[in-house]
Order: sequence, then structure tokens, then C-alpha cells
Amino acid sequence: MRNSTDNKLNTDSQHLTEITSFDIPEQLLKSIAESGFTHCTPIQAETLPISLTGHDVAGQAQTGTGKTIAFLIATYAHLLREQPVEGRKKNQPRAIIIAPTRELAIQIHKDAETLGKYTGLQLGLAFGGTGYDQQRKQLEQGVDILIGTPGRVIDFFKQHIFNLKAIQVMVLDEADRMFDLGFITDIRYLLRRMPSPEKRLNMLFSATLSFRVAELAYEHMNNPKQVVIESKQITADRVEEAIYFPAKEEKIPLLLGLLKDHDVTRTMIFVNTKRVAEDVHGYLIANGYDAGVLSGDVPQKKRSSLLKRF
Repeated sequence: MRNSTDNKLNTDSQHLTEITSFDIPEQLLKSIAESGFTHCTPIQAETLPISLTGHDVAGQAQTGTGKTIAFLIATYAHLLREQPVEGRKKNQPRAIIIAPTRELAIQIHKDAETLGKYTGLQLGLAFGGTGYDQQRKQLEQGVDILIGTPGRVIDFFKQHIFNLKAIQVMVLDEADRMFDLGFITDIRYLLRRMPSPEKRLNMLFSATLSFRVAELAYEHMNNPKQVVIESKQITADRVEEAIYFPAKEEKIPLLLGLLKDHDVTRTMIFVNTKRVAEDVHGYLIANGYDAGVLSGDVPQKKRSSLLKRF
């Protein structure tokens, strides 16, 4: 099992649908079997019968439910079964997967490498913060599946590094986050430059299928079937929640006290601004804690290093 709980095919006995029960190309079944995956999570069991038969899907599922594997299997299967668009050029990807954050794009790419190692399909990755020339060169050489974040994808698109005229599969992951982060105008810009919805397989996944997400789906997809997987519980079994109401000057002493009392080995602390993050970081270092700051302007190489250390 991989550590990424969001992307695994669950082998829990309560999920009885076997992955081999679906009509999946042999190249994919081989990589799935090598990864030790046997049974589907609910979002996989509900969406794969739809997407594997070429129908659009708008799925609602929380992070940690296996939606990434669901859309990757469908993407690979569609590309393996369908011929490329006639006259397709090397700078025309056949599929595009758009994610709201660079970390998610990197994780999707990692899972795509695992699943696609016997398919012969080339992957491309485009995200901001680092690797501009390397990413550009990769796209110029040609990729079958482009995975990326909206800003960097549009940057390369407007430079005519690639175009979207040969797209056969379109995936939007965490669509609600696209709205929250202000990317939706960019998303619509890209969608309008692809072949019409009925000429491609479209998949949208979101933690909530709100009105604005549903509107996006029905505007740019071909009569998608809606799949909603309700979470049986809001928090995981082993999560204990607590809330404190300290005065401003009491926050740092409270934080340090909690860290000491719980004898923590790994902790994530969320704050609302970069300046506060740096202040909290200073207090932690001064009190002997090995801490790092992760914010929007931290270079990607350092971000990746911090996450790996964590």
C-alpha cells in the first residue's frame, strides 16, 4: 500500500467490488496487480462503470477516497482504446488533467507513472514555482497526458508550446478548490479551446457538487452522470477534536504547552498570513523544535524538500 491514502485502491473487505470485474485494458491490469490493489473504494466502484463506457462523470467525494485512481484508470483506458485525433501533431496532448495546487499535480503525476508504466503513453507535468525550461522542453517534445495547474498550463498554452485541439479526455480535480482559489476563469478559458464536450470524455471531481460546480459541469461536459459518495463520518476514527479560546498574547504559550504535553513527533500548524507563520516559526526554533515554513512564495525545490523532511 502507498502512503497516499487519497489515491489507493482500498482492499478493505467492506468494499466488495473487485477491480478485475471491470473491462480494463491488460496493460492497466498488470500495473494495478503489481501495486497490490484488488478492491475498489466506493467512488471507484460507482464511477468506473460509467467512465469506462465513455460517459461523462461528475463525482462528489472527499479527499482520501481514491478518486485519483478512478479518473486515471478511465483516462488510460480511453486513450488505449481510441485512436488519436486524425492529423494530431506532437505538441497536441490527448488528455489533460487539471489540479488546483502544485502538490496535488505532482501526486497525480506520481500515481499516473505507476499506473501507466506499461501503456507507452507519455506524461507531462506543468506547475509553477520551478522547472520552467524543463517543463517547456518536455511539452515541445510531445506528451500524451498533460497534468498541471491552471496558471502554468495557460502560460505555456498562450506561448503556443502546445494546443488543445486533439484533447480526448479532460479531467478537473477538486473543482470546488478551483473556485476558492480564483482559477475558474482560467479553467473556462482552457475548456473553450478544446474539442466540443461530446468529442471527449469529461470527468469532474469535487468535495461538493455545489450549484457553481454543477453549472460548470453541465456547461462544459456532455450530460454527465452525477455520483455522490456521502461520507459516513466527518472526522476519522482516530481524530480527536478540541477548541480553545485564548487571548492573543496567550496563543504562543498555549501552543508550546500543547506540543510539550502531547510529546508530539510530527505536527502541522495552520496560520492566516506569511508574517504570522514566520513569527510562529521563530518561537518554535527558539524552543528547540525542528520546524519549517511552507507558504506560497517558498521556491518549489524548498517546498518539496520540506515536505520530504516532514
